[in-house]
Amino acid sequence: MGQAAEKPRRATYADLEAAPPNKVAELIHGVLHVMPRPAPRHARVASRLGAKLGSPFDLGDGGPGGWQILIEPEIHFPDPASPGDVEVLVPDLAGWRVERMPELPEAAYFSLAPDWICEVLSSSTEKVDREEKMPIYAREGVRHAWLVDPIQRTLEVHVLAHRRTWGPAATYHDNARVRVEPFETLELDLSVLWAR
Repeated sequence: MGQAAEKPRRATYADLEAAPPNKVAELIHGVLHVMPRPAPRHARVASRLGAKLGSPFDLGDGGPGGWQILIEPEIHFPDPASPGDVEVLVPDLAGWRVERMPELPEAAYFSLAPDWICEVLSSSTEKVDREEKMPIYAREGVRHAWLVDPIQRTLEVHVLAHRRTWGPAATYHDNARVRVEPFETLELDLSVLWAR
């Protein structure tokens, strides 16, 4: 008879800290995911979306304000499979309503779940973003999640439903002009995201 397979070692925060500085590292279900920095098209979409939302919602410039919107924040959630450990996610963009987070934390990470996240999909991250991170965001009570695909030129808008599951997604394409939660006071012209 063969020996029983060894149980794989769960990755720790120390493993995440040891990742090369030119990579994005996340810790999900005890597995370390190390990905390359975003490709130029991916980074441009995230930057443009951050600028379009940041001015009216974070700065209050021509808009309602009331948000803290950040690029690639490190967010720590408790790991339900291993009490005392954390899951570490780094969305492309995240936002907190000021009434929930009036000031940024002093630590280099956030332990308060955002009100909104945005993941910009790529071939190397889409599976993890959809299948692993989205359920964690729902479990932790993130109310709004956007998935942006710069190749397909789509925006998927997800809103948390009862029992911490995502309701049906609304998908917008190409050059649509949309008003979507939680930033529905702004008409967002999607063509700005794809323009070269």
